[in-house]
Amino acid sequence: MVKGGQRTFGPLGTVLVIIPTYNEADNIELIVSRVRTAVHEAHILVADDNSPDGTGKIVDELAGHDDHVHALHRRGKEGLGAAYLAGFRWGIDHGYGVLVEMDADGSHQPEQLPRLLEALPEADLVLGSRWVPGGSVVNWPKSREFLSRGGSLYSRVLLGVPIRDVTGGFRAFRRETLEGLDLENVTSQGYCFQVDLAWRTVKAGCKVAEVPITFVERERGDSKMSRAIVAEALWRVTAWGVTARLKALARRT
Repeated sequence: MVKGGQRTFGPLGTVLVIIPTYNEADNIELIVSRVRTAVHEAHILVADDNSPDGTGKIVDELAGHDDHVHALHRRGKEGLGAAYLAGFRWGIDHGYGVLVEMDADGSHQPEQLPRLLEALPEADLVLGSRWVPGGSVVNWPKSREFLSRGGSLYSRVLLGVPIRDVTGGFRAFRRETLEGLDLENVTSQGYCFQVDLAWRTVKAGCKVAEVPITFVERERGDSKMSRAIVAEALWRVTAWGVTARLKALARRT
């Protein structure tokens, strides 16, 4: 049973918002509060990678006063993908019907979460998209926008994924969608993790919808983006695309 009892958002079951953290002590209390205000019936799981700044302790205190807040303490910094996978497993094991990905730094605005949830009854995965009409970014340098748009375009073309913002990380999954994606074999991280799950969802024949969001650059704390994350995404997407095309060619011959 879910602590605090089952609460639902529409017909799909209880919503669990998964927020991975590493050194987000300056942000986590505010983001939890904003989620609780935006979608009061939702539950929140903070998957903390043993943050040395005390993020995990703050989450424990929040959970002690609110039965909608839960803490998942992990051994150390193992990457975004691993944190989300652990959160997905926890959420599925505890009977949640909708699992949401959201950043801790406020770049994904909780006030826009209802948009994703309202679209989910007609889809298997809903993406909060920066690159569809009505979507936007705030306080980004042109170089960062170019990298994000270029990464989505490269992935879309190479993998044949009909998604405008394939690298975006503000997402709502049906439980059944995740259960059909062979998550045990996912090893990708960062941007690449988001591309991987979107591609798996499309290949599984699931319906993917995009709703516009405004992405706001973090104001407090340090970005987790690095050249290593970008490099991993580039080589993995290239390898996936080439392999898929070779398999398709082999089937024709």
